Amino acid sequence: MKGNKKSRLNISLFIARRIAKYNKGHFSSFIIKLATGATALSIAVMIVALSFLNGFQQEISQKVFGFWGHIRIQKSIENKVTIAEEYPINQDTTVENYLSNCGSLKSFERFATRSAILKYNTGIQSVLFKGIDKNHDFERMSPFLKKGKWLNFNDSSYSSDLVISLNTAKQLEIEVGDSMLAFFFKEDGSKRVRKLKVSGIFKTGIEDYDKNFALCDINLIRRMNNWDNNQIGGYEVFLKDYKDINQVNEKMYAELPQGWYSKSIEEIQPNIFDWLNLQGQIKNILIVIMFIVAIVNLITCLIILVLDRTRMTGVLKALGGDNWMIQRIFLYNTSIIALKGILLGTFIGLGLCFLQDLTGFITLDEEAYFISKASVKIIWWQVVLVDVMAFLFSMATLIIPTLLIRKTKAVKAISFR
Repeated sequence: MKGNKKSRLNISLFIARRIAKYNKGHFSSFIIKLATGATALSIAVMIVALSFLNGFQQEISQKVFGFWGHIRIQKSIENKVTIAEEYPINQDTTVENYLSNCGSLKSFERFATRSAILKYNTGIQSVLFKGIDKNHDFERMSPFLKKGKWLNFNDSSYSSDLVISLNTAKQLEIEVGDSMLAFFFKEDGSKRVRKLKVSGIFKTGIEDYDKNFALCDINLIRRMNNWDNNQIGGYEVFLKDYKDINQVNEKMYAELPQGWYSKSIEEIQPNIFDWLNLQGQIKNILIVIMFIVAIVNLITCLIILVLDRTRMTGVLKALGGDNWMIQRIFLYNTSIIALKGILLGTFIGLGLCFLQDLTGFITLDEEAYFISKASVKIIWWQVVLVDVMAFLFSMATLIIPTLLIRKTKAVKAISFR
């Protein structure tokens, strides 16, 4: 066996294939199946965990962004409580021109908020009205609408339509088409009352929104606040790519006119995004554990293969085979096992993801997780990276147990039983 390097390589690969093909009946065949299954399970878990978390983060982020935008722009009230009513701001041509010419922006919308008490029969509920105008993108909000329709705007005055949350509708025991009274209180304790009709019912799945908010015509808030027709509470900014949110927010903060400031929704709703980041950390821990499980199983499998083929090792050494040639035999053999496990695990993992996407058989507690079923988003480069990294790490660590071959003596190995 003293041929050239290429012939020794071919011999190693040939013997490895023969071992893999005719390994039935050996004790090691059970260990190989076990190692293949464990590797497949680890790869499947990693792919499912990545895809489910990607979908989960995207679903929650879209709900938050869909309701409040990516960035909020207001004037001189940076330290004001997030959900409190805003001070009136005159629509600013300079700011709107700046937003219109910002290449990272998809759109921007005007809004204002106002606290109110809703009364229907004997039911009473406190809500925060979010006033919007006819330029509001209701298509973005369409997944939230459960009953009825969105606001019907009146150009001459304000719309009496109101879209309330499913939570509010249940508390008041009210349905689409019913009318209720809305009480708006002034600082001096006096109140204004308006009769409003429920045109639609929404549900975001985010408790803070579903318990506290209702959508109305911004002109209603202007009337209740004694604002002019060009006064608003602020601007909601929607980006083309939400991943640019921090970069664009910093740029806007520096470039907006004096007295104006921008704030990302991640700063306004830190509890939700901190929770999402925590899920990402848990995902990373799970992936590391699964990598370790896969590698440990393959190492164990290789050690058993080496011990099970001790006599073969002795014969090859007696025939002139060097240590590295024999090591490659077991590395090739184990790489075949690893590849089978990785491919099988990828097939199982992707299969589960596609099945969940089609059927939604994995459900969640919406009150705890903000969504009713696990959402899936497969990012293909992540799948390829998991497979490639699993194989490379396995091959790198599997060199260690093959060092046992260097300590094997030909005479003792041939007589080994």
